Amino acid sequence: MRSHSAQAVTRLALAGLHTSLDSPVSESMNFLNEIALRFPDAISLAAGRPYEGFFDVDAVYRYVETFRAHLMADTGDETLVNRTLLQYGRTKGIIHELIAEHLRVDEDITADPESIVVTVGCQEALYLTLRALRRDDRDAVLAVVPSYVGVHGAAQLADMPLLPVKDAAEGIDLDDLAAVVRDARAAGLRPRALYVIPDFANPSGTSLTEETRRRLLDAAADHAILVLEDNPYGMFGPDPGTGEDTGAPTMKALDRAGRVVYLGSFAKTGIPGARVGYAVAEQLVDRGGDGPDETLADQLAKIKSMLTVNTSPISQAVIGGKLLENGYSLRSANTRERKIYQDNLAHVLDGLAARFPAHRAPHVSWNAPAGGFFVLLTVPFTADDELLEHSAREHRVLWTPVHHFYADARPRNQIRLSFSHLSLQEIDDGLDRLADLVHERTKKVTDDDQARPGTTAQ
Repeated sequence: MRSHSAQAVTRLALAGLHTSLDSPVSESMNFLNEIALRFPDAISLAAGRPYEGFFDVDAVYRYVETFRAHLMADTGDETLVNRTLLQYGRTKGIIHELIAEHLRVDEDITADPESIVVTVGCQEALYLTLRALRRDDRDAVLAVVPSYVGVHGAAQLADMPLLPVKDAAEGIDLDDLAAVVRDARAAGLRPRALYVIPDFANPSGTSLTEETRRRLLDAAADHAILVLEDNPYGMFGPDPGTGEDTGAPTMKALDRAGRVVYLGSFAKTGIPGARVGYAVAEQLVDRGGDGPDETLADQLAKIKSMLTVNTSPISQAVIGGKLLENGYSLRSANTRERKIYQDNLAHVLDGLAARFPAHRAPHVSWNAPAGGFFVLLTVPFTADDELLEHSAREHRVLWTPVHHFYADARPRNQIRLSFSHLSLQEIDDGLDRLADLVHERTKKVTDDDQARPGTTAQ
């Protein structure tokens, strides 16, 4: 018998596999993770992770017990409770009623629990929705760009072209949205939905005003498209007790025409390791006389049953227990985290101002979000993956090139800084290292320009 090492290995041509596998999107997360692993001593201004200082393994056990006690009080049947927690479960999920109450308490959203599908993270909710909306090659999804890399990846996996809509100071260029929809239909495409992060968007940090949200809902109705509202950061604005502007209502809360599919996640507000998200999709699906109408949530559940079967009941129990212990309010449960994020954001903005004074070279600018996890920095040189690797090796600081959020490989002169998981000292050290990189790279660009034939040194 031949040894395993001597066995032939089948070679598969990449050109014969799914087209998403050789796209820039498929490489983005792997590349960024690989850089972080190769340079573990680098301070990461790249990772958009929640703060870890309040993680508590004992709380996980307590949340499960709290949820178990809730089930016992509801059913009085220990066998049924054990089955609910430990057996294959309901495809739509077992904490849908708790999520509906959470949405009512925290977001003023009225949701039928049966319109909620509990998913393996928000990424699955996004994929299921796109997969359901994609009937044939004519169907397309729109997204404000730059945008979360996951929507680019989900669209590719669902075989849907993603049509970019221009960003703007108010978060979206509604005139461009109209033009993109018009041009797409003229080309024979069917724009089905617009993906948007209205609160502290990834990567820009931009938030839509309430007026813009209402105008966008009107535009969605005019264009006969859905809005896929992704809201992972909405709870991390200013503390309501400060008297500052605490942001606009969710688009789902403002929606009166059933245009919004709400995509939620407990990765930032619950426990990221639980990997629990959800979709609220109450839109009615006309079966053309073949039986009673169903909801879009029912269709998502059908797809999910063939993909992940169901979301881990144990993971759902962890989130369910946290909701129960906090009166369904994750806003109140995240008071400490919100303060950390607000303090870190202020520290980043002050630190950038101190290191890059206005009207002094190198000319660096940045936006000033009111909350969330990210700041967008504009630098006087192109920032690509090669420069990121140099930054990690020589300056021991990581950040994210913005081209990853356009799903292409064209370098741009912007980078995303994330501050959510860092201490104030780590932010200071990271910004010092970043400043060294910016000064080094700016000098190199200036020297290269002066060395070109016909250029006169100043």
